[in-house]
Amino acid sequence: MGETQVTSHEGRSMADPSPIAARAASETAPAPTTPPATGKTGRLSARLRSLRMPRRPRLWFEILLIAVSYWLYSLVRNAVPEQKAQALRNADWIWSAEKSMGLAFEETVNHAVNSVTWLIVSMNYYYATLHFVVTIGVLVWLFRRHPGRYAATRLVLFATTGVALLGYYLYPLAPPRLMNGANFIDTVLLHETWGSMASGNFKNMSNQYAAMPSMHIGWSLWCGLTIFALASAPWARILGLLYPTLTLVVIVATANHFWLDAVGGMACLAFGYAVSRVWYGSLPHRLPKWVPDRRGRLTALRAARLPRPASEPDPQREPDPETAGSRRP
Repeated sequence: MGETQVTSHEGRSMADPSPIAARAASETAPAPTTPPATGKTGRLSARLRSLRMPRRPRLWFEILLIAVSYWLYSLVRNAVPEQKAQALRNADWIWSAEKSMGLAFEETVNHAVNSVTWLIVSMNYYYATLHFVVTIGVLVWLFRRHPGRYAATRLVLFATTGVALLGYYLYPLAPPRLMNGANFIDTVLLHETWGSMASGNFKNMSNQYAAMPSMHIGWSLWCGLTIFALASAPWARILGLLYPTLTLVVIVATANHFWLDAVGGMACLAFGYAVSRVWYGSLPHRLPKWVPDRRGRLTALRAARLPRPASEPDPQREPDPETAGSRRP
């Protein structure tokens, strides 16, 4: 009933589909598809679209990629000519520019924090370790809980680090603790704390004049923004914002960077987000959280407990004994 309606035309009756049936047919009909592109250009375009699609990351590939990328980053960064004389001149210029703006506060912070031994020693270890520990932790969290957004967010980090290498090459800069005629304290050297590749026993293993831009700020801000955008717990989002803020205090207090180096790190991070936005067509946090695997199944469906359609039974739910017998085979 209600499936057809009868109309009269020149003395004849004919059955036409009702509007309800027509609408149902249109909703279930397959959407028109465009013919696949052919030729070399078409295959290249299809391959490019495939590469830009968010996909489930592979653990072995990500470990290898991160290890090789950091090795290359360290190799290139440390192979950049130190250009000591130019680096010291640039440091003098930065210091003069900050003074002209009335924002040359690094020396005051350096001496104030250094007067509290336990605090400055803690900051020395913070500078040497959390830069890597937190960044790797955020990558692992993304891999496990946000696989659809992992590749795009990782691209932000890689693009940020890549453009920073240009800064190290084009603008060698001495950190405040190495300036001539300044009164900055090398807190790692003074307190003989472990871990800094920029002073003490490790100073010959790292480029001493690669302070601009600050990747301590670039990486920590990447971590903070990622956590703030994707974490659901309010306390985690607050910690995400506090982390780069505290890192800024640490790099200034330990005399490893000017605050303008932090601005350079922020500019590199903005470039990284722009690269990811252009490649994936969206900012990382707006991409889908879960992506299909090779078999077309949604990643971590059980963990996410996504809502099921009403027509699809839940295999973990016991059947209702009153309705089980009435189901048709």
